[in-house]
Amino acid sequence: MIKTLAAQIKEFKKESVLTPVFMILEVVFETLIPLMMASIIDDGVEAGDMRHIYIVGAFMVASALCGLFCGVMGAKFGARASTGFARNIRQSMFDNIQTFSFSNLDKFSTAGLVTRMTTDVTNIQMAYQMLLRICFRAPINMICAMSMAYLINARLATVYLIAMILLAVVLFFIIRGAMKYFQMAFPKYDELNASVQENVSAIRVVKAYVREEHETSKLKKASQGIYDIFQKAEKNVVLNMPVMQFTVYTCILLICWMGARMIVQNELTTGELMSLMAYCMNILMSLMMVAMIFVMMSMSIASARRISEVLEEKSDLTNPVNPVYDVPNGEIEFRDVDFSYYEDKDKAVLNGINLKIRSGETVGILGGTGSSKTSLVNLISRLYDVSSGTVLVGGRDVREYDMESLRNQVAVVLQKNVLFSGTILENLRWGNADAGEEECKRVCRLACADEFIEKMPDGYNTYIEQGGSNVSGGQKQRLCIARALLKKPKVLILDDSTSAVDTATDAKIRKAFAEEIPDTTKLIIAQRVSSVQHADHIIVMEEGRIDGYGTHEELLANNEIYREVYESQTSGGGDFDEKAGED
Repeated sequence: MIKTLAAQIKEFKKESVLTPVFMILEVVFETLIPLMMASIIDDGVEAGDMRHIYIVGAFMVASALCGLFCGVMGAKFGARASTGFARNIRQSMFDNIQTFSFSNLDKFSTAGLVTRMTTDVTNIQMAYQMLLRICFRAPINMICAMSMAYLINARLATVYLIAMILLAVVLFFIIRGAMKYFQMAFPKYDELNASVQENVSAIRVVKAYVREEHETSKLKKASQGIYDIFQKAEKNVVLNMPVMQFTVYTCILLICWMGARMIVQNELTTGELMSLMAYCMNILMSLMMVAMIFVMMSMSIASARRISEVLEEKSDLTNPVNPVYDVPNGEIEFRDVDFSYYEDKDKAVLNGINLKIRSGETVGILGGTGSSKTSLVNLISRLYDVSSGTVLVGGRDVREYDMESLRNQVAVVLQKNVLFSGTILENLRWGNADAGEEECKRVCRLACADEFIEKMPDGYNTYIEQGGSNVSGGQKQRLCIARALLKKPKVLILDDSTSAVDTATDAKIRKAFAEEIPDTTKLIIAQRVSSVQHADHIIVMEEGRIDGYGTHEELLANNEIYREVYESQTSGGGDFDEKAGED
């Protein structure tokens, strides 16, 4: 974990070294000031030597200014190092997330990743700044102050030592009690962020079902959980200050009482007593700073572990040593393919898949919910790797291709359509960043999206809100299809991507595909038989297996499941999951 995070310091190594150097120099200059103050009192004020007062006073001012300069420089470099460190962590996390396969992403919740990149990184940033500044300053300050106190008077300095040991023991137990609560707190932030994210993204559904009160109670519960944990932690931490103040005032009283007696007995000078009082505050305040460091570190350790989990996660999918960059055609073949989302092969979602699709064919895929239709097509663009067997595209195993090249030639319109904030043209150019406006209009005509785009006030420059909230489900689907077509792929996969459009528009899209992209292999997952009955072949999926494969007429004659669904949908409605003949 430490090695993983330390690697993110990168170009801020110089600042990370200079910060503690300036902190140590600041302590050195501050430590000299009480000694010079004692000299002014003993050799200047009591002796009536004004010249000595001016000279030593000048050195005190110079020392204070040097200490101030070092403190400012330490703060400057510390801020630069910590903010740069946090920036690098966020960037590295984001870059690593971009490499994740779907199976890697399945290990983390969206809210959890957001929390890691915001709250957890902020905690690490604060902890790193404290580590560079206070973690060096406080111990060195304690050592210097204690050394100078012993040089002045060992008997009185022993009072500091005893107080410091007792205070350290008490603070240890206080912090240990708080640490367990801090470690419990950050997973609760995931729950809070999940509640907020879910509510905001689904606000229309919440309002449609009048569930505002329910969502509010969920958020209150998540907030209350964080409040309760931090309250318990703070009940422990809050004891730091009274314990510290009691120790400080006890030390002051003991030093004053013992020091006064020693002055009377000429064993100590007034100036030395004043210096000891100053060192007393330095020692005990440094110990308080150390206690703060432990509190902050206990909070940041949990955050550091969560960040390291993301940084150390390696993609399950990697490019081969000498990848193939050219996908010759859209031919697809499955050879004895088994697939599971988990390592346990007994939980396989695809079993014994053998299939061959010629380049340029249109193939429909039908199946009930959970029949693994989406899992089947996800293997083609290598969003997941097979558990056993081989998937070939263009006559080659998909694992031989450069993944970027493969996915550029296998366009997938996923089941959950996503549009990003920006204009329609900007969204379309996700398919091809260099596409001209005319090319964008052409693919929109193929996807029957031009019909509604041209009716919008700003046409293709119409702004799409985040998630496509200002367009209908059917419009969103057609824009996503157009975006995929802009890639000019060898294989086009439509994963239930016309479910929100009417049958007439669905027919137009299919006709445009047949006429405009005849060489592109088209896989169409659908619930409506009418969406796929004109395909070259139709695959019927059932419980992760291919139950039927053939043309519409062949399946009507030979496949019971397909026939039941067709009759159900043509004799009065019903979807794929409503089997004909059931009461």
